[in-house]
Amino acid sequence: MRIVLMGAPGSGKGTQAQRLIERFGIPQISTGDLLREAAARGTPYGLRARAAMDSGALVADEIVLGIIRERLGQADAARGFILDGFPRNLPQAEALASMLDTIGKPLDVVVLFEVDYAEIVRRISGRRTCPRCGRVFNVHTHPPGTPPHCDQCDDRPKLVQRRDDEEVTVKRRLQVYEEQTRPLAEHYAAQGLLRVIQADAPVDVVTARLIEVLEPLERAQ
Repeated sequence: MRIVLMGAPGSGKGTQAQRLIERFGIPQISTGDLLREAAARGTPYGLRARAAMDSGALVADEIVLGIIRERLGQADAARGFILDGFPRNLPQAEALASMLDTIGKPLDVVVLFEVDYAEIVRRISGRRTCPRCGRVFNVHTHPPGTPPHCDQCDDRPKLVQRRDDEEVTVKRRLQVYEEQTRPLAEHYAAQGLLRVIQADAPVDVVTARLIEVLEPLERAQ
């Protein structure tokens, strides 16, 4: 299965991708994770990516495409993959299609997660991250205590809010999504690849809706 999970930041794509890993045995490829890893390593591409992410802007296509191309070439992606957060605009979508056509492995499905934007702002701005282990908490759904500390690490480091999770940045990211990424729904619908699920629901309910969409495609493989 070659799957794209599409939706606004904070719509739950990453959580659902983790569940699909277990079901299909294929890797999740998150551009956000790949870019943050590159930024943490201080690579030239990573530093450029960090500047864009901190301001809520999209990272330049040349950076994202280079990182994705390398990741899709790894052995664990040969049987399929779950793309989370990519493509984010039409040029990226066309570049991805070209890459996959070259190896004879086109996309099977694009799933759009629909979530109210006000709920997204609440979700993302409530995130807190452990600087040690990377575990993510949410002050609305998983109160970490006062003062907030990671309950998974022995030294209980204080949780932090990433700059790209701040409310002002989240609203800017949603504006960018609406202008540049949301139009991809029509692009993929025209190709017969788009499926839409309502993601304003508990995690297990969203998973059930996602599996209902993917099971017929899995049987057809």
